[in-house]
Amino acid sequence: MASISAIGVLQSVAVRSIGAMKHVRNVYKKVGVIGVPFDKGQTNSGVALAPDELRRAGVIESMKAVGCEVTDYGNITYRVKEEDCGSVSNMSHLAHIAACQQEVSKKVQEIVSRGELCVTLGGDHTVSIGTVDGHQKAKGDLALLWVDAHADLNTNATSPSGNVHGMPVALLARELADYWPYLPGMDWQMPRISMRNIGYIGLRSLDSYERLTIDKWGVAAYGMDEVLRLGALEALRQIRRRIDPRQRRSLHLSFDVDSLDPLEAPSTGTPVRGGLSLREALALVEEVRRSGRLAAVDLVEFNPAVGDARDRATTVEACRSVLRAACGHSRSGALPPDEDLPLPRTPSPNPPSPSAPPPQPPPAGDPSTVLKTPVPSAEAARDSF
Repeated sequence: MASISAIGVLQSVAVRSIGAMKHVRNVYKKVGVIGVPFDKGQTNSGVALAPDELRRAGVIESMKAVGCEVTDYGNITYRVKEEDCGSVSNMSHLAHIAACQQEVSKKVQEIVSRGELCVTLGGDHTVSIGTVDGHQKAKGDLALLWVDAHADLNTNATSPSGNVHGMPVALLARELADYWPYLPGMDWQMPRISMRNIGYIGLRSLDSYERLTIDKWGVAAYGMDEVLRLGALEALRQIRRRIDPRQRRSLHLSFDVDSLDPLEAPSTGTPVRGGLSLREALALVEEVRRSGRLAAVDLVEFNPAVGDARDRATTVEACRSVLRAACGHSRSGALPPDEDLPLPRTPSPNPPSPSAPPPQPPPAGDPSTVLKTPVPSAEAARDSF
């Protein structure tokens, strides 16, 4: 019995090893990138510069280097309609947000429906109103992982600032539909995602009504205290068991740069100390990618106007690393598409040039053709006696 048990253990280990190898192999998936240079969800100028700043820094090339086929669809443009210019108390720039995010939703729906991983470069976090809506319209059932220092779960009645980048999850959540007034220009968007399918990681700055909402609906919200106590990967596993228990839903990763500690990403508008290390963040993104069901990624709130050149470079490198991980890069290395090492090629013999004259035998009596007996060395001569 002991030997049978040992064999079973070995088989289990082998199966896990094979599974790990499959996870490490890059799937070379197609990726569609859009930029959303939008900053009207908050008050800091500069965040609209982020998509083009990231492109100049080579993030598209770094995603291609992972092995993905990347298509850059350019930046989203929009036009505000006069009939959609009604105002709502404590919601700044609603007409612009509604018009922009409607276009974002359409493009994301198009990209996800084609089977491409949709990567959205924000822009402030209002961008995710459009990306999640488009993803949901393309896939139906989805689970949303919100990596952020903030819950972004205020309504216009609870927000202390009126900045809509602190409201996107509340706009998306089905349970909060009755807590909103009529929003002009937002008829295209309906809150369709259950709070049961939304998970937070990295929280460390919550408003009081956000805390109340999380507790009221039992949201899977893991702050930095839980991350430190459990470890980032265990926190993620617990979140995924709650928001996607059958592991069937399409996954949406909304990654706010301020989820990282300011030492890792200083160029952001609302930094909060004590955040995720880049190592923890990459482990999270890699794990989500390994699920094989990641369909959309938002990278938001990078602000090139915040800080100096060194701060920008540090933040750009963090963004690049996160996007590479989302596209399949693994710090433990990715296997090539081939199953084995390449064998050396056998060189083919070079045929003689047709223009070259055929080799001629040496003339008779040529000294070079006479065999000469080699003269033994002195040591060899001594050894012969």
